[in-house]
Amino acid sequence: MKILVIEDEKELLKSIHDSLIQEQFLIETAENYQSASEKIALYTYDCILLDIMLPGGNGLQLLQQLKDMGKSENVIIISAKDSLEDKLTGLELGADDYLTKPFHNAELNARIKAVLRRKNQDGKNSIEIANIELDLTERSFSVDGERITLNRKEFDILHFFLLNKKRLVTKTALAEHVWGDHIDQADNFDFIYYQIKNLRKKLQQSNAEIEIEAVYGIGYKLIEK
Repeated sequence: MKILVIEDEKELLKSIHDSLIQEQFLIETAENYQSASEKIALYTYDCILLDIMLPGGNGLQLLQQLKDMGKSENVIIISAKDSLEDKLTGLELGADDYLTKPFHNAELNARIKAVLRRKNQDGKNSIEIANIELDLTERSFSVDGERITLNRKEFDILHFFLLNKKRLVTKTALAEHVWGDHIDQADNFDFIYYQIKNLRKKLQQSNAEIEIEAVYGIGYKLIEK
C-alpha cells in the first residue's frame, strides 16, 4: 500500500514514517503545500495523511484539488485543530476520517487499515478470487488453501493487480505504485519484467485460476482463467 504523508512537523513526520514502514507500507512525504500539490497531481496513493495547516497553503485546498481532479484516494486528516467546522468541511470535501493531534501511532495505523479495508476490500482484509486468496494481514498468498511463498515485491504486485482485475495496468503505473515516485530515476522497467516473470511462474506452477497477461508495449492485465 502506498501512502503519502503531508506534514510539516519534522519530528512527527519522521515518527509517522518510521511507524508505517514497520507496517510494510510504502511511504512518501511532503512537508509543504506546493510539494503535496505536485505529488497529488502526478501520482496515485492508497491513502493520504493530510495536515490542515501547511507552509504555503491549507490542507483543505488539497482536498478540493483531489475532488476537482476526480481522484478517490482515501484521506485521513491529521490536525492540531480540533475544530468542528474543519472536520465538517473536510468530510464534505471527501475526507474519510479525522484524527486530532496528539495521537498514538498505533491508533493512526488502525485508522489507516480500517479505511483501506472499507474502500478497497469492501470491509474484508483479504481478497478471494477464483481459487486464490491474498491475506493482507498475514501478507500471505494461497491457492486451493495451500500457501505459496511470495517475496515482498511479488506480493505488492499481485495485490495491485487484484485491485485492478481485468483492467489494463501500465508498466509506469505499476512501477509508481510498488516502487514509489523515485521510479522516474530508473533507466528502464526490466526489474518489473523479472518480478512479474517470477510471479507468473508461481501462479502457473500452483495451478492458480488467474493469470497475468502481457499487453504488448503497454503493460499487463490480470484475468481469471
